[in-house]
Amino acid sequence: MNKPLFKISLIFGLIFFTALLAVAQNKKYVWKTGTSAGYTYKYITNDPAKARFYTLKNGLTIILSENNKEPRITSKIAVRAGSNTDPKEHTGLAHYLEHLLFKGTDKYGSLDWSKEQPLIQEIEDRYEQYNKTTDVGRRKAMYKEIDSVSVLASKYAIANEYDKLMATMGGQGTNAHTWVEETVYEEDIPASAVDKFLTVQAERFRNPVFRLFHTELEAVYEEKNESLDNDGWKIQQAMHSYLFPTHNYGQQSTIGTIAHLKNPSLKAIRQYYNDYYVPNNMAVIMVGDFKSDEMVMKIDQHMGYMKAAAVKEYQPVAEKPLTGPIVKDIYGPTSESLAIGYRIGANGTRAALMAGLVAEILSNGKAGLLDLNLSQPQKVLQAGAYTRQYKDYGIFSIYAAPKEGQSLKEVKDLVLQQIELLKSGNFSDALLKAIVANEKLSALNNIEDNASRAEDLMSDYIKSNTKNWGKEVSRIDDISKVSKSEIAAFAKTFFADNYVVLNKYQGEAAEIEKVEKPPITAVETNAGAQSDFLKMVAKIPAQTIAPEWLDFQKDIQHGKFGEAEILAVKNTDNQLFRQYFQFEMGKWNSKLLPVAAAYLSFLSHDKKFYELACKFFLNVDNQVTTVGLTGLQENYVKAMELLNEVLLNGEVNQAAFTAMKENLLKNRQNNKLNKGSIMQAMLSYATYGKNNPYNFTLTDDEINNLKPEELIAVLRNLFSYKYSVIYYGPVGLPEYKVMLANVHRLPTKFSAYPEAISFKKVAQNENKVLFTDYNMVQVDASWYRTANQYVPAQEVTADLFNNYFGFGMGSVVFQTLRESKALAYSTNAVYGKPRKKEDQFYVTAFIGCQADKVDDAIKGMNSLLNDLPYNEKAFQSAKMSLSNQLETERIMEDRIIFSFIDARRKGLDYDLRKEAYAAIPKISFQDIKKLHNDYFANQAYTYCIVGAQKKLPLSQLSNYGKVEQLSLETLFGY
Repeated sequence: MNKPLFKISLIFGLIFFTALLAVAQNKKYVWKTGTSAGYTYKYITNDPAKARFYTLKNGLTIILSENNKEPRITSKIAVRAGSNTDPKEHTGLAHYLEHLLFKGTDKYGSLDWSKEQPLIQEIEDRYEQYNKTTDVGRRKAMYKEIDSVSVLASKYAIANEYDKLMATMGGQGTNAHTWVEETVYEEDIPASAVDKFLTVQAERFRNPVFRLFHTELEAVYEEKNESLDNDGWKIQQAMHSYLFPTHNYGQQSTIGTIAHLKNPSLKAIRQYYNDYYVPNNMAVIMVGDFKSDEMVMKIDQHMGYMKAAAVKEYQPVAEKPLTGPIVKDIYGPTSESLAIGYRIGANGTRAALMAGLVAEILSNGKAGLLDLNLSQPQKVLQAGAYTRQYKDYGIFSIYAAPKEGQSLKEVKDLVLQQIELLKSGNFSDALLKAIVANEKLSALNNIEDNASRAEDLMSDYIKSNTKNWGKEVSRIDDISKVSKSEIAAFAKTFFADNYVVLNKYQGEAAEIEKVEKPPITAVETNAGAQSDFLKMVAKIPAQTIAPEWLDFQKDIQHGKFGEAEILAVKNTDNQLFRQYFQFEMGKWNSKLLPVAAAYLSFLSHDKKFYELACKFFLNVDNQVTTVGLTGLQENYVKAMELLNEVLLNGEVNQAAFTAMKENLLKNRQNNKLNKGSIMQAMLSYATYGKNNPYNFTLTDDEINNLKPEELIAVLRNLFSYKYSVIYYGPVGLPEYKVMLANVHRLPTKFSAYPEAISFKKVAQNENKVLFTDYNMVQVDASWYRTANQYVPAQEVTADLFNNYFGFGMGSVVFQTLRESKALAYSTNAVYGKPRKKEDQFYVTAFIGCQADKVDDAIKGMNSLLNDLPYNEKAFQSAKMSLSNQLETERIMEDRIIFSFIDARRKGLDYDLRKEAYAAIPKISFQDIKKLHNDYFANQAYTYCIVGAQKKLPLSQLSNYGKVEQLSLETLFGY
């Protein structure tokens, strides 16, 4: 009688214990409330970021996460509005607005608001009339009138004063972006500049003025045209369109349609701002060196004035399930590829979590099903999977590229076979454990980085209004509990005939409508002017931050390992290690080295490293080869034993060798279809002439005649050459040397490096134009010339010159060519610094523009290259910006060692930044003017032009120098 009762009691006891255990696990990450300094906040227990979530009385969300590793702060001001909430008749409006939030208010960005305001109003009214007019002739006349009034208004505008405000206080990375449900304004500031920063941001959102509109509109046109030349962008847009036939994710482009771009409404933009830029729809996210109690009070003092308002959120109609595969073809100049997309459920759901995990099982770059079964054995050229999660839905994407002679249908069939393996649970348990271990490793790395932490906090705010942060924090624990059977069951349900297939073919697309160049008169930028607001901000006290310089003797542990040098820095933060064997030889010493490195990646060792939560790589550049190994210190010995097996004991694998050759040859052909690769090849040609580092490579015949034994010999002999050992990890140098000696054999004597080929830079004695024909909407133009021999003291002058002249939104080049003349979306010009003391400085410039603007763009850049405009205030701002940057820069971890190596290559044994910092106050405008006169002005340049010849006749380019049309074979060497 008692035995059954005992069994029942035992069963209930086990159930009760299991329930208690589950509750205890769930309680690891729970929302709690705290109060400090008069402010209440929420937080998640055991959150590695220790983030605090505040809500001010006006509804503004404040998210703070402290990190005092360096005296800087990453800030993101996020608005929960993007192209989803664009009016149907004004797509691209949220993106327009993002651009205009850099133009200032009635207090800054204006010389005289009382005179500027009526002209701004007139421009707004004229645009409304323009948008209602359909007659082409009348529209042209009306646009000319808008242009005339805009020129008048610009006389009272101070272009890019926001960027000057940020640069002067030491801000870096000033930027913003708009996407489907977010607009985010990004900054990286010194910890000492918080009061200045918040003063500027509070004013920025108080009463923004949409000045200099038609030139900024032209920059957006250029951005649109860039997207039309980007096959990746076209694939992304098409995937969204077909997966979301009713939701605005697929039906409203973030940049906007051409029809809507041509008919902007300032009134609609102002209404959008009033509707969505309200505190209860915004968040201030800050990560870095501050005290949260003080920071929340400061933000409240500055942003508390904002008034809450009802927000009309986008309410989508639920998408109907896809009932069968949707197959579409896309054409463009780049190589063929395949994209398959599935629709994921809402953010924060179990389905979204599972989809993310399944993507890693399919592809993690090392040990996923696509990696092991398709990419590494070269059944396809490459394949991968990832998820992109939004608030309402997400996208599960699989991409793949065919090898030579393979059809996209064959690629698709191979990909779908891997999904069938997933459904049947045909993958190892070790893979699941490895994914969790690598996620933990990645989390350890990311938590130390302000930008990564801020990005995660911002993303969750946009997608869930912070409600799902607990799920973000618990994600690794959650996926660690997922079983193989649950994954298989999910896959069977998720992967059905409910997908979109995009076949991207190489070829000419149907005629693409581009945004035509409107007649624009250059506007005034008043670059030397300053508003009273800027002067007021400059006077706000800021605590001086003392710079910290490296002492290469004290900050690095120097040792010997036989004949090898050891350079070590101890990791006092966690149990991660990073180790590098660095050789002062590269492709210039042996064309086989990079091929051997490529072969290594096909020998199926990545899976073993991945299971150890370690990463291994062999990187070969022109002059340096690096063997890298990173991971958890507890796995160091096993990882090193595996590294030895890979490099020293590798065996010939004919299948892997054949796959590597096919991959190499196909990728070489694909490179010739990529405009970025073509421009790199042209710049190498411009720098060194016909025989240059870019085309110093094996011919196709040489690759076909290779033997795997040759590459195995290269790998086995690698450690016979002299190398330095670089170690950053949690053990000290003496202990590390013992560990290394147990797992790494040293040669008794190092062999001499193979003799390196010498490439000599050519002198530019006359203007020359290099041209390569490429089917594209825009034209990319670069300038190049070799300058003087390296002199250490000139580095700081170069940095200051670049800040002032050609790098960044506040630079002369950007102000003139984009802000004033509206000739481009992206442009720059810099005095480049060499890598070694034997090398030379160089001049390079770039502008990307519509084909019908090329003459104006080249003339505009040439004018600046020949004549450096003087602006004392902008020069002083550039000096302050550089000083602030050096004061707050902290070189840490293994970057200390690499800084030492970089200095040594330049003949230095000290941190050059100390001299640079001391020199900045002494540098005058005449110093950078002399640099410009000596190396920029009235010099011969080699122009590198990539564009469609049918839109850009060679006779037009001959105005700038003798034209040499380069074939792809000449550029690439094969």
